[in-house]
Amino acid sequence: MTGATIFGCLGPQLTADEASFFRDADPWGFIVFTRNLETPDQIRALTDQMRSAVGRQAPILIDQEGGRVARLRPPLWRDWMPALDQMVCTKPGQAGRAMWIRYRLIAQELRDLGIDTNCTPIADIPTPDVHPIIRNRCYGSDVDTVVAASRAVADGLLEGGVLPVLKHIPGHGRPVADSHAELPRTEAGLEELRASDFAAFKGLSDLPIGMTAHVVYAALDPDNCATLSKPVLDMIRQEIGFDGLLMTDDLSMSALSGGFASRSQQALAAGCDLVLHCHGNMDEMVEIAAASGDMSDAARVRSDRALSCRTDPGEIDQAALLAELHDLLMLSGDEPSDTT
Repeated sequence: MTGATIFGCLGPQLTADEASFFRDADPWGFIVFTRNLETPDQIRALTDQMRSAVGRQAPILIDQEGGRVARLRPPLWRDWMPALDQMVCTKPGQAGRAMWIRYRLIAQELRDLGIDTNCTPIADIPTPDVHPIIRNRCYGSDVDTVVAASRAVADGLLEGGVLPVLKHIPGHGRPVADSHAELPRTEAGLEELRASDFAAFKGLSDLPIGMTAHVVYAALDPDNCATLSKPVLDMIRQEIGFDGLLMTDDLSMSALSGGFASRSQQALAAGCDLVLHCHGNMDEMVEIAAASGDMSDAARVRSDRALSCRTDPGEIDQAALLAELHDLLMLSGDEPSDTT
């Protein structure tokens, strides 16, 4: 039985202890970070090791948004401007095409390394006061713009054989706090949230995988962030209509309190399908695996549906797509076409 977990590892290859633990815990998937990524050959070897440990083609996740949040960087991989900057400097009416090209090319890079799941698009709608850690990762400040751009991101990834992970459900565009360091809150009323934050995710509710927000929505649950809140997760399923595989944001983030066992159990009891732990700390992973157990029947159904979207990509002309993207962007100077 597959565990209701996604885990990371500490270094550029699995240790014997990690391989043994993953064999027993059988996490649904894995996630990789800069600490794990050195060269293309090394990354391909690592992703092979991860899948060999569980004996199946387990999903391997990454945060490769481009801009500040990018685990793969030059000189071995392309650099990308922040998503909001690209949206702003794209020729009128061409933002969707430009975003599709960007993420189709990112998908090509990821698939070449054995990575098949990317934690993007971001459908958060930023308010003027939102924390800077969110702002320029977003696509715009209105529902229609954000939904259209997010759809282009997801389509580019899917056509490149990479599963998109929609985040941060049901919206991380209001809090002034950084959930990596503290628990963010929003006091906005339900009607305001429904008209903006929730509406963006409703327009993308058919995507295969989503990630919850470590944000308290006081109008729904004044005590618990979305990741740990049954009222909020019920709203995501029923009102927003998201029926995809739902994973937590990283359980290690300081927005959450209590031990890892209680965090895991509360997230799953609230309605998450999977819990994510990123840091590769063995003691924490052992605690989480024991507390989380196997995926529920409903989670397995959603997992099967999500994984069925993981298809083999067709061939693309990367040089032609890069040239087209460069033409779509109103850039100053003569930026090279592969550093967009």
